[in-house]
Amino acid sequence: MTDRTPHRLDDLLARLTLPEKLGLLHQWQPPVPRLGLPPFRTGTEALHGVAWLGPATVFPQAIGLAATWNPELIRAVGAAVGDEVRAKHQADPEQVGLNVWAPVVNPLRDPRWGRNEEGWSEDPWLTGRLATAYARGLRGDHPTRLRTAPTLKHFLGYNNETDRATTSSDLPPRVLHEYELPAFRAPLAAGAAVAVMASYNRVNGVPAHLSPLIEGELRGWADEDIMVVGDAGAVGNLAGVQAHLPDHVAGFAAALRAGIDSFTEDDRDGAPTVARLTEALHRGLITESDVDRAVRRLLGVRLRLGDLDPPAEDPYAEVPADVIDCPAHRELAREAARQSVVLLRNDGLLPLSPTGTPRVAVLGPLADAVHEDWYSGTLPYAVSAYAGLATRLPEVTTHPGTDRITLRLGDRHVRCPDTTEGGPLTLGGDATAFDVHDWGQGVVALRAVGNGRQVGVRDSGELVNDRPGPGGWVVQETFRFHHRPDGTALLHHLATDRYVTVDADGRLVVGADASAAAAFTAELVADGAAEAAALAAAADVAVVVLGNHPMVNGRETEDRLDLALPGGQEALLRAVHAANPRTVLVVTSSYPYAVGWAQEHLPAVLWTSHGGQEHGNGLADVLLGDVDPGGRLTQTWYADTADLPDLLDYDIIGADATYLYHRGEPLYPFGHGLSYARFEYADLRVGAAAVRAGEEVEVSVTVTNTSRRAGTEVVQLYTRQRRSRVKQPLRQLRDFARVTLDPGVSARVTLRLRTDELAWWDETARAMVVEDATHTLLVGRSARDVRLVGAITVTAATPAGVPAVGRFGAVR
Repeated sequence: MTDRTPHRLDDLLARLTLPEKLGLLHQWQPPVPRLGLPPFRTGTEALHGVAWLGPATVFPQAIGLAATWNPELIRAVGAAVGDEVRAKHQADPEQVGLNVWAPVVNPLRDPRWGRNEEGWSEDPWLTGRLATAYARGLRGDHPTRLRTAPTLKHFLGYNNETDRATTSSDLPPRVLHEYELPAFRAPLAAGAAVAVMASYNRVNGVPAHLSPLIEGELRGWADEDIMVVGDAGAVGNLAGVQAHLPDHVAGFAAALRAGIDSFTEDDRDGAPTVARLTEALHRGLITESDVDRAVRRLLGVRLRLGDLDPPAEDPYAEVPADVIDCPAHRELAREAARQSVVLLRNDGLLPLSPTGTPRVAVLGPLADAVHEDWYSGTLPYAVSAYAGLATRLPEVTTHPGTDRITLRLGDRHVRCPDTTEGGPLTLGGDATAFDVHDWGQGVVALRAVGNGRQVGVRDSGELVNDRPGPGGWVVQETFRFHHRPDGTALLHHLATDRYVTVDADGRLVVGADASAAAAFTAELVADGAAEAAALAAAADVAVVVLGNHPMVNGRETEDRLDLALPGGQEALLRAVHAANPRTVLVVTSSYPYAVGWAQEHLPAVLWTSHGGQEHGNGLADVLLGDVDPGGRLTQTWYADTADLPDLLDYDIIGADATYLYHRGEPLYPFGHGLSYARFEYADLRVGAAAVRAGEEVEVSVTVTNTSRRAGTEVVQLYTRQRRSRVKQPLRQLRDFARVTLDPGVSARVTLRLRTDELAWWDETARAMVVEDATHTLLVGRSARDVRLVGAITVTAATPAGVPAVGRFGAVR
């Protein structure tokens, strides 16, 4: 912010009328022509590409970007996304705002959270570091101007979709200060993010939009004013489903007083917000100074964006239109896709040889598909796993492994048009075949073979085959078969919770309860697992690509019930492996799965998030050994759902949750990921054996590539406090370094231990404190694969009884 900014803000506030200021508090801010204020809106989605605004470069999901453990790459992705936001804004400034709602920094406490793919890690420090990198890219490098205005989501304690607006995330003081707050503080303290969105849930019984932490904590973390926006419809929840206040006037007033600056309510219509705040002024629930405070923060962000200045004064005003999906961004998307691949298991089958394995079968429901998630951009093109390998190998076959069925009611079959536009499903005539996609928990999608379109339900209740796939805020393309003892089945439409029946015109419609539902006979036309297994048997290697559809069974509004692979997918994997033991499993998913059978029986297992438009090319680069698999997990993969506490138990310390406290044996630990190369660790050196809190210590180690090929290693530093007055983590990440080494080459890798980060929240002192203690230093390849061990003694830097202030601050 320049020296003249406060004077400009004072001048603007003095010139605005009260009605004009109230109008600026809504998400869609109207223009004020007499002052030269153009319209402005908050909330362009930019989680891993520009979303909902037409084609744009689609990068891997955030959880996939995190797996790169590469802040510089992540920053470059953020910059690319920021440039594409700018380009779209210049084309349509009223529709495309420069306030972007990204990144999400909620620590990934529980892998069943429906929005798991939006976050970065279960570790708050790693979340903060990687999200800061992405936000830096979004905001740009100019000292006073912003490329975009990044907004952190969602403050605070938000990790469940089940009843998210009414449940309370109960955070004991240590969990609040040591786990939840640090991930938000890091990007704000670094100046990378300039805004925050409040979350739907309650925190310790108080709606997050009214949390005293907004003013008591959040706004003390940055040099500039922090803008706080409400989540969509959330302020309305205060007097709505939360029943926390008697009416909307009181709710909107309370939110403004608590620190909400921008109200995301009623879509484009700001009139209800203005009316409620106007009435709140009349009732004396808020004052004009409350309004001024919020408007000042909003205008401060707009000034930094150059929104109120001539384009010539804005360094980001001339981003060319053709930057969207430009060749450089395509190559960056491919690099991000390849670096995000994590090799979980390998007995030597990988990498594949283009000449030694000429026949490869790429199988499974995700073999030849690339899916968008709710916050994806529109894919300008998509390279699937099959397509990525087919361009590189001489003979590649593919099959989705899905069963193909027809549906019969009595003596009449279900049919539908095979034209591109599709049409209603009806009874009579030649039978239409449908491929059944199993997405788990009994949930299926039906794809009409004739035109390749999915079956969905129109508002009128008609079943039609005109959909590209499951999607939308309310997914209309998912069903569940309810099988009956006589061999027939009822078709249950999940979105409406109603059953399919047949109307007088012979059309299939949704609207019946179970007692009036049509009882269909599903006739198997082709056994998908058997056909896939036959292709596997004829191949040198089978690559089975399994996982989730990002819009089904785990997404915003819907948590997962367990960690299991869909039953049909698990059966497919076993059938393929029985036909060809040289089977590689590629899990493509938004979250971890419990794939213990694969770990025990298969020679190779990999994971990648939904990787965006270059997914297949990035995956092929790793499978064929063009690049070393450098991805590492940023979440624990548990062996079983039973290893997890209740989804609503936010006390990670008491519940022994996350890698910090988990005492069981994970399937794959935090930080895990294999290389095609071999590395040896030696000669651990610690800069000092004893230090005072607040000092930084170098921890270095020699890493040697002992293999015959180049490889990438992520060297990780953890600590464990040996004695304490309170329960301490079993291990905690402190630093990491990603290094690539040629065969036989050694490198001295230096990591840094910031001793103020050893602080924990002392409830008595109401501050972060560092104890006099010895800490074990653990250097290795993951939280459980430790190669070298050392120690350091840390002495509190202040007299006894006075808190030692750490990076997270002594908050009183």
